[in-house]
Amino acid sequence: MTAIRRTALLSIVAASALVALKLVAGLASGSLGLLAEAAHSATDLVAALLTFFAVGVSEQPPDDTHPFGHNKAEHLAALAEGTFLLLASAVIAIEAIGRLTGGDQPELNTQWWTFAVLGVVIVVDFSRTFASHRTAEKHHSAALHANAVHFAADMGGSIAVLLGLILASRGTPGADSVAALVVAGIVVLAATRLMRQNISVLMDSTPEGAEDLAREAIAKLGPGVELRRLRMRSAGGRTFADVVVAVEPDAGLAAGHAMADAVEEAVEEALGDGDVVVHVEPNEDGASARARASAAALTIPEIREVHNVELVRVGDRLELSLHIKLPRDLSLELAHEAADSAEQAILGAVPELSVVHSHIEPLAEEFDGEAVDANDVPAADAALRQATLEVAGTQPQDIKLRRTSRGLVAMLTIGVSADLLLADAHALASRVEARAQELDPSLDGVVVHTEPV
Repeated sequence: MTAIRRTALLSIVAASALVALKLVAGLASGSLGLLAEAAHSATDLVAALLTFFAVGVSEQPPDDTHPFGHNKAEHLAALAEGTFLLLASAVIAIEAIGRLTGGDQPELNTQWWTFAVLGVVIVVDFSRTFASHRTAEKHHSAALHANAVHFAADMGGSIAVLLGLILASRGTPGADSVAALVVAGIVVLAATRLMRQNISVLMDSTPEGAEDLAREAIAKLGPGVELRRLRMRSAGGRTFADVVVAVEPDAGLAAGHAMADAVEEAVEEALGDGDVVVHVEPNEDGASARARASAAALTIPEIREVHNVELVRVGDRLELSLHIKLPRDLSLELAHEAADSAEQAILGAVPELSVVHSHIEPLAEEFDGEAVDANDVPAADAALRQATLEVAGTQPQDIKLRRTSRGLVAMLTIGVSADLLLADAHALASRVEARAQELDPSLDGVVVHTEPV
């Protein structure tokens, strides 16, 4: 049995004992205040039984018919508890008003044990209020929090009844009925507050303060994430968030997924205990023509990659060219059809374009290879060093050579100025690659990585 259910079970035992004590003492003494407290505790007994049942239901894992879990069972139990309390308070108030306006007050038979019973009741109320509140805070249980509120109201009512009996025993008989009205008022306030809170949850109201925390967490991720929609609700102490964010339309699937993970992690951390679902959609508003074109091309199922997207203005016309990669085993006819579909999709997404030129190429193969020592291919090593010195004016930082089924491939790292523009660094790397292959045609491929120094 979980800690929450154990606490609820202890509440049932305590409520049963209090009902018996208050009822016996109230009947023996004739105190309406004690009978009102007995009725109040009887409703708490019913509420504790409901809580015990509801917590057992809410702890069940999600299933096919309840994919979000059973957490709202606790709030339904708390709402039923509030209804019982309102009914009890109405009966108490009617009887108390009848006694106060009826003239003669019933004679009370208060003995020392009557006050002892109230002392025990107050101690028990304090103990179970503290226990329920502590467990509710620890486990975020709405039903146990409701119990804590009602047990505190019980304690306040018991103190009011004690004062009423003291005054009644000293010659103020109406004090007992006034105490009963106080109990009824306490019950009404507690029940109203409880029902309002749980109705808000059942109506999926946004938890207070939770939306601000979520928005702040998403904003910290930077301007690359645009929040389109945020819906939040809570149940059983957990906050559920439905988030829609927009990213650049040419962002790949992996980039979009990574962004969704970042948003989910940020919101969950901000909420403490949340269930967050993130939907990513392309941000077409204000996106560049290049981004919209890339995103449109990638909607064609056969197209795997898009690169070298370039815009050219010819007079008053805007043209676009791009390279698209497709599976190697695709026939030229099917590849051409995919390219035509991509061009039409781009023209639809970027109406300011007049022409789209596409270049189709196969996806790169995966090659088996092995490391090659530079001493075994001295001509290649010398060509790489000379090309780097001629073009970049420095020696390479690192050279790796691999023998593949395609031929000899070199991975070269060279140092360049950190202030160099990216376009200039790329051009320099391309010249090194071309010069190395010119010096040693046995190099089937050269890949240059530029390192800022």
